[in-house]
Amino acid sequence: MVIRIEVGGGRQLENLTTPLKMKFKLLDPIIPVNYSLSCQYFNEYGNISLPDTVFWKTDGCVTKINDSVVECICSHATPFAVLLIADLSIDSAHWQVLSYISYIGCGLSAFFTAVSFLTYVITTNSRVDNANSIHVSLSGALFLLNTSFLLNEWGASLGIRGVCIFIAVAIHYSLLSCFTWMAIEAVHLYLLLVKVFNTYYRHYMAKLSAIGWGVPGIIVGVSLAVKDIKPLYGPTEMTMADTNQTNTICWIMDIPFFYSMNLAYFTIIFVLNSGILLTVTTRICQLQRYGSKGKPGKASLAWKDIGTVLGLTCLLGITWGLAFLSYGYVNLPILYLFSIFNSLQGFFIFLWICGTARKDRERVANTKSTSAALNTSTAKPKEEMFPGNNRYQ
Repeated sequence: MVIRIEVGGGRQLENLTTPLKMKFKLLDPIIPVNYSLSCQYFNEYGNISLPDTVFWKTDGCVTKINDSVVECICSHATPFAVLLIADLSIDSAHWQVLSYISYIGCGLSAFFTAVSFLTYVITTNSRVDNANSIHVSLSGALFLLNTSFLLNEWGASLGIRGVCIFIAVAIHYSLLSCFTWMAIEAVHLYLLLVKVFNTYYRHYMAKLSAIGWGVPGIIVGVSLAVKDIKPLYGPTEMTMADTNQTNTICWIMDIPFFYSMNLAYFTIIFVLNSGILLTVTTRICQLQRYGSKGKPGKASLAWKDIGTVLGLTCLLGITWGLAFLSYGYVNLPILYLFSIFNSLQGFFIFLWICGTARKDRERVANTKSTSAALNTSTAKPKEEMFPGNNRYQ
């Protein structure tokens, strides 16, 4: 049975907010053993990888058979986990749920990272602080990643190879930029809290920006330069575990290149950031142990430090390490956690920036009140065991 749905005016049915569902009642409920029922669509605009061919395709369509009724559910969606997990093998139902989670998370992150950037531009005081500048640079990389990822479905549905390659390149560049800025966050944190950052570096942010945006640009540029030898970006198909149907996405086509440029690159940064996070956590525990002796509210300070460590875990991209656990029996729960935490990373960083801004205002208010008290008192000021503040607590 063939059904054609066409919208007047030459418009195409694409980017539907809800999947297209059609039900067909079988005249004969008994299906011969040599027959199989499958929901497909006719690709009259040509295949992305083989533009001169037209044929029936099943990608994005799910077939459900209940009694004597066949239900076809067709849509195109992509879960966030495909960015680091090449052999993503899940059934169509979980694929759809993970895709919805990813789209909602990426939409929220894109909005709040844009708010973070606008706040940074408007607020003059925030631009003189290196930590804020690094936070906003990471937010900018996440904004590019989230927006380009949200365009993936649209690019794959167009059937234009050039558009699909552009979106795949944009996603890869922004992903590598995110990883690089996470590493910069970790190094800056180490210098600030462990090395106390007493050394002055000329053009510090300019050098960091050259690394954060330049290194991913070099990697992607070299990858594009060899496209005539071996195309690396473009349409790639993901197979559903339960139906063996495929879904086309715009991403990296070469698996060895995927592992070398994504997983290997991230693994190096993950090890670096995890080591620095462990060092900083140890430092915070030492300050907590020695600085809170005999002081009330020790439990509240401990919870505050726990919140700081959790915030740093998100800021340094440690949650992306869930990709290493996405195998075996814990595959499905890990995929859900990966999609939730990492698609919402931009939103979490927005909360972190707001929290540090509030603490800065409290410090300024306390400094002013302390200065006023010192001006009206002749008492000798009390020495601090650990003088100096930092921007991460």
